Amino acid sequence: MTASTRPVVWFLTGSQGLYGEETLAQVAGQSRRIQELLAAVPGAPAELVWKPVLTDSASIMSTVLAANADPSCVGLIAWMHTFSPAKMWIAGLDLLRKPLLHLHTQSDVELPWSTIDMDFMNLNQAAHGDREFGYIQSRLRVARKTVAGHVSNPEVVARIHSWMRAALGYDALRSLKLARFGDNMRDVAVTEGDKVEAQLRFGVSVNTYGVNDLVEVVNAADEAAVGELVKEYADAYRLAPELTAGGERHEALRYAARIELGLRTFLTEGGFNAFTTNFEDLGGLRQLPGLAVQRLMADGYGFGGEGDWKTSALLHTLKVMGRGLPGGTSFMEDYTYHLTPGSELILGAHMLEVCPSIAEHQPSCEIHPLGIGGREDPVRLVFDAQPGPAIVVGLADMGDRFRLVANQIEVVTPVEPLPKLPVARAVWRPAPDLRTSTEAWLTAGGPHHTVLSSAVGSEELSDLAEMLRTELLLIDDSTTIREFAKEIRWNQAYYRLAAGL
Repeated sequence: MTASTRPVVWFLTGSQGLYGEETLAQVAGQSRRIQELLAAVPGAPAELVWKPVLTDSASIMSTVLAANADPSCVGLIAWMHTFSPAKMWIAGLDLLRKPLLHLHTQSDVELPWSTIDMDFMNLNQAAHGDREFGYIQSRLRVARKTVAGHVSNPEVVARIHSWMRAALGYDALRSLKLARFGDNMRDVAVTEGDKVEAQLRFGVSVNTYGVNDLVEVVNAADEAAVGELVKEYADAYRLAPELTAGGERHEALRYAARIELGLRTFLTEGGFNAFTTNFEDLGGLRQLPGLAVQRLMADGYGFGGEGDWKTSALLHTLKVMGRGLPGGTSFMEDYTYHLTPGSELILGAHMLEVCPSIAEHQPSCEIHPLGIGGREDPVRLVFDAQPGPAIVVGLADMGDRFRLVANQIEVVTPVEPLPKLPVARAVWRPAPDLRTSTEAWLTAGGPHHTVLSSAVGSEELSDLAEMLRTELLLIDDSTTIREFAKEIRWNQAYYRLAAGL
């Protein structure tokens, strides 16, 4: 799907020719009504498009192939209004390459008890037909989400919208191009990974460029454009006095703007929606990119520090999934703990690169020394994260498969101000508690780089993992170490067997 294409989800309805044209006309009318009810709900992440009722194998297969070939189609919703013999669906489901949601619903909420006859029973057979459809999906091991209930129920609609958001993320990941400026940090294990397997499993294309390829574009930035961007900084943020026009460090702000212009040009011209940097490999850059990275993330780009391409790809995916929702999504890293019994907290941050989409208040734009990187003092945005529920998720390469590890959290206001910590940061309370959360995360081998999102939740993440056929370990209020360790062992056996010989 291109940036200019509006995403759509196709609404499919299954039936068969046994019932005659009159009944099929009723099926089509009621199917349209269900589609229209769903489409009328505000806030849908994608447009829902109705398709003619499917009654035979040939029409099912042609519809699936058309969906596969349509770049605007990000997924299919299927409902068996009547009994649709499932052998008709085998060829189509076997060819399906788009996410699928099985909607188990019916035309009306209530039964008309006093008027029910056999004509009504033959027409309203979703309770019957969807079981047939559920069987063939399980028999073929089709990855899908199943949602049961009437579409007038807000909970049903919310679950459908969550799946749509995951489908948008899946679609974005399938075509994602990611640029690495330099390699990953030396001797670090978790930022490594199999790029070929990632492209096969997820679709993301990861390629490395010399940092000085970027430096050429940075140095070529137009002076007038630099000036305009600096004015934009002054309007958007609280500039430290030394960075303002005439201030002793103003030139550093101009160079930060030059980095942003260069990065945007490089990424736009190359069709990249995600990137990485590495403080150990800065080439001719005078500053470690900080402000530029933060602003690019705010615009939806994926990012990973120290060459962490997996986190960068995951960040862009969740950015797409969270578009239009309250809250934000950022690159993050667990840094240190507040271990007061009963009030345990995690302080998360990074050297410079935390996205202002999660900021509680207007960020301040500051310049401070950085003890690593060996370059000039970098410019960055400084702020505290907005309190509220969120999730942190990391992606690790376990050798035989990729693993997503996620933790539900509550972002909180720092216990005290942090006047000497000149970076953006988030403080959170992990579920179910810090001890269980950290022991589970470490047991799972979860990475230290994560994506923190207050826009996307565990349901969207579960839907995405199902679409990607990728392991997800979720740490939440119900987690115990004993059961979590069992889940890891069961998953190990399952994924080994599922991979085949």
